[in-house]
Amino acid sequence: MNIVVLVKQVPDTSAERTLTEGEYGHITLDRESLDPVLDEINERAVEEALRLKETTGAHVTVVTMGPAPAADALRKALAMGADAGIHVCDEALLGSDVPTTARVLAAAVRTVEDVDLVLAGNAATDGRAGAVPAAVADLLGLPQLTQVRELKIGDGQVRAERVTEDGEETLQAPLPSLVSVTEKINEPRYPSFKGIMAAKKKPIRTLDLDELFPAAGSQSFVTARSQVVQAVPRPPRAAGTRINDDGSAGTQIAENLMAQKLL
Repeated sequence: MNIVVLVKQVPDTSAERTLTEGEYGHITLDRESLDPVLDEINERAVEEALRLKETTGAHVTVVTMGPAPAADALRKALAMGADAGIHVCDEALLGSDVPTTARVLAAAVRTVEDVDLVLAGNAATDGRAGAVPAAVADLLGLPQLTQVRELKIGDGQVRAERVTEDGEETLQAPLPSLVSVTEKINEPRYPSFKGIMAAKKKPIRTLDLDELFPAAGSQSFVTARSQVVQAVPRPPRAAGTRINDDGSAGTQIAENLMAQKLL
């Protein structure tokens, strides 16, 4: 069984994020001022793959797209127990949007032979678009089971449970499939010293756009179809209006809302 896990390196999830003006005046997330880490939701996707590895003997490949330092995210996943990594690294991909990211990740997955299962986090903490896993599944022509909190594999089928606003759902699909997981799926393990040392010898393939799309070339890529051109700090929270109820509180509240054009 071959499992591919999509992972991403993001700015420290516990730190306050800021924006910065990049090339051509486009405003992006300031990544250089914060320590990069493997996204927490991706750790859970890796953990789920490793649990399946323990029961099925699966081979686990982790895939990421990003600049050279993003290889550190792969190394952590390898230290946790994954077997190999694929790093798509190309300057032309700087600032990629969801469609481009999905297209590149799908191409990277295709370089792995006989993939049975693709795992991903439901949404990266730096962008929170929550659309990449579904887009990758569509490009690969795979059934997609999203927002999963419990996963089981058996008899050539994947069975998953998720919680929605209307209750609980049980999903089932044939392998190969793509599954995106939520933070409730598991608690990821910490890499052991032995795992950290072993990760140094595990293979990581580095690919660029010309290798993934030899017929197209990097010039055909529109990395982002929209850019943030202006951003201002969020204004400080204003003090509220306190109304003492002397029998006319309802009227005062209505007048206050109408004055702010909220009613």
